[in-house]
Amino acid sequence: MFWFVVAVTLILLVSDFCLKDIAKKKAVKVAGPASVPFLGCAYLYWNLKPEDVMDFIFSLSRKYGKMFRVWVGTRLALFCTNTPDTETVLSSQKLIRKSELYKFLVPWLGNGLLLSTDQKWFNKRKIITPAFHFKILEQFIEVFDRQSRILVENLKPEATGKLVNVYPYVTLCALDVICETAMGTPINAQTDTESKYVRAVTELSYLLTTRFVKVWQRSDFLFNLSPEKKRQDKVIKVLHDFTTSIIRKRRKELVDHGDSGIEGDDNIGTKKKMAFLDVLLQATVDGQPLSDKEIQEEVDTFMFEGHDTTTIAIAFTLLLLARHPEVQEKVYKEVIEIIGSDSNSPVTYRNLQELKYLEMVIKESLRLYPPVPIIGRKFTEKTTIGGNVIPEDSNFNLGIIVMHRDPTLFADPEKFDPERFSPERTMEQSSPYGYIPFSAGPRNCIGQKFAMLELKSTLSKVIRHYRLTEAGPEPKIIIQLTLKPQNGLQIAFVPRA
Repeated sequence: MFWFVVAVTLILLVSDFCLKDIAKKKAVKVAGPASVPFLGCAYLYWNLKPEDVMDFIFSLSRKYGKMFRVWVGTRLALFCTNTPDTETVLSSQKLIRKSELYKFLVPWLGNGLLLSTDQKWFNKRKIITPAFHFKILEQFIEVFDRQSRILVENLKPEATGKLVNVYPYVTLCALDVICETAMGTPINAQTDTESKYVRAVTELSYLLTTRFVKVWQRSDFLFNLSPEKKRQDKVIKVLHDFTTSIIRKRRKELVDHGDSGIEGDDNIGTKKKMAFLDVLLQATVDGQPLSDKEIQEEVDTFMFEGHDTTTIAIAFTLLLLARHPEVQEKVYKEVIEIIGSDSNSPVTYRNLQELKYLEMVIKESLRLYPPVPIIGRKFTEKTTIGGNVIPEDSNFNLGIIVMHRDPTLFADPEKFDPERFSPERTMEQSSPYGYIPFSAGPRNCIGQKFAMLELKSTLSKVIRHYRLTEAGPEPKIIIQLTLKPQNGLQIAFVPRA
């Protein structure tokens, strides 16, 4: 009799849960895959691999439209490519909390600018903004130029007209740039090509993407029991040891040599190069300096965001220029006209500002291959989106790469056409939230001006030295935190006469 009562009670409890689960899911009037009790749509992720995520997202978008929902267990996730809804979320001063999946980055990046929220995020943004003042950015032009000069030297043995994977070369160049500008310390990654840091970032990106597709590993309890947890801890230690050693070295330099020679309006450094790390070491919140942990979180965040994304943008732009010789020729002529025919002459801040056609090319490349293809928010309160009431704790994902290829926003969207971003045609764009490679609104990318200057400097240097003659097949693009070519990017090039 006892076991009969227990069985009936369990059946009633399960039935009640199922009924509430079904009622909750029916209340959300958004199209999406069929959902089952307990699991939701988790069955869709069965056998899904990290390299399948991009195809998975595009297929669901084609089937269910510009906003669809997926239930993972009892948790709602929305995927949106509709510009009015995108604007509602990104322009909001309240909807700034990152989506739940960003928690996977916390062991690495902590509560840095990318992951912090509310007042803590506001304080960090206020501290870091001066590091991107144009007077400081102008000082970094010499670093961009010098590191891109090393890049073209390293590419010289490969300039035979045969296809070569340029992705590793660009990666090391971007890493050298970010280390010297962010931390004031050159690490010579391009001359010491066995970079533990680059390998660690690649491995960690794969591990974190695996947690996304293996939905049971989204539970910290279950993930902590898996062998991947030990691998993750080992890789994160490599990354943290790398940045910690540089922070300690830089702090010692500042102590040994007094202050950093800052002078000028608003304490913007003009006497000597002022690295991002220097801004942090001298910053205060409510009169208190940042702790070592807070500084490391920001440096780790900037290192990740600053080298990985620019690598992707430079490499894919080179691929597109190799495919489109007429565009490449226009870029070359503009570069020669503004910077000069001497391939070794340094560039200036003003030179880079004047490279307007190259900027159009970069913008079009970022449309087709946005380095951050998806961004997400978590709703901390009930929110109405597109007439739908979305419950608290829902995750809202914005599919930038899908939106950038939407034919209702961009005519012939698969075509590479830099003229889309000419001043005349830019005015035709229906919404500023239809093109958001650097996100938009209060949580837009704080380093986008830095990135554009680095991209212009590196690309103009490569184009001055080499003519890109051939591109390999379209790479399979995958998501590993950022956009990646699964097997590199194949380009052929020869020296310019």
